[in-house]
Amino acid sequence: MNNPEHLANIYINLYIKRANISYLSPLKWQYNNLIKHSFLLYFKFHQKCKRFKNVWEWFLDELDNEQNYQFINDEYLKKYCDNQKCNTYIVKINSVSLYLFNEFFKNYSVFESVAKNNINIVEYIMIWLSYMLNLKNKGNSIESLYYFYNDFIDNNKYKNSIYGVDAYNSYDDLINKKNELMNMKINDISKFYDAFKLLCEMYTEFDENTSNCKTCSEKAKEFVKKYEQLNGNSSITGNSPCSQILSTLSNDYNNLKNECNGISSFPTITTKFSVQSSEVTSSNSSIENKLIIFLSICGAIAIFLGISYKYSLFGFRKRSKKQQIREKLKK
Repeated sequence: MNNPEHLANIYINLYIKRANISYLSPLKWQYNNLIKHSFLLYFKFHQKCKRFKNVWEWFLDELDNEQNYQFINDEYLKKYCDNQKCNTYIVKINSVSLYLFNEFFKNYSVFESVAKNNINIVEYIMIWLSYMLNLKNKGNSIESLYYFYNDFIDNNKYKNSIYGVDAYNSYDDLINKKNELMNMKINDISKFYDAFKLLCEMYTEFDENTSNCKTCSEKAKEFVKKYEQLNGNSSITGNSPCSQILSTLSNDYNNLKNECNGISSFPTITTKFSVQSSEVTSSNSSIENKLIIFLSICGAIAIFLGISYKYSLFGFRKRSKKQQIREKLKK
């Protein structure tokens, strides 16, 4: 039973023992929720990166000496090509795109266990897609993802219903939720690729025992350097698509940084904006609100029980004294 919830509970118990927190302590419940939330955020992104790691092994993200794409293993991807034949590089890139959408959003079960209802993964798919298309985009023949969308995404394979998920009807619907990225030039989106890949490499190298934090810290410095370069772009403002991507990257980086806290030194990133997605914000605020409400109720109950106990004890003593007086009078 190696699901995220089970692993999170194991992690929490080890943390509580290490921190010498009593199992009867009222803080235990608070630690449980905060630690579990942090662990599941880490686990969620780790699951994303495993899928991208597969892609990097099957379909290299660099051209060969003859300036051709390097499609190493099509065994897992050819089923996404028409008649299982991936004849052109565009068709090959599309097969990977479909593979990623299937791995994250295929049905309710996958949507819950892998994507964790987080559609920001679509941003990472688009970053990969833009980068790969841009490798052979001589003369800027493909300016934006709309070209790719019109020829490939706007077809039945992307419009099939996602079984058991009401919020998003299809892959096409998920893409439309990030429609602003479709207007961006693929050359601009591609600039986020190096930072994204470094982040994924850190997650896949990191294990539950944090033994790889030292190795990750070197890549963390590279990531922060690239992030700061992107963040320093004066053209990125407000709630622009670029600022949203930066926010997604910084959130996922900080989750890993928190997991390695006290083990190694991860540099802190500076953000110009706070552009958390509504999903992340609502999730965090919901947990915080529930925690505050619960602690308030616990406090009120404790006070009430304390007062009740005090007065019940006082009443008992008073009745006991009256009984003693009656017995003396009878004598």
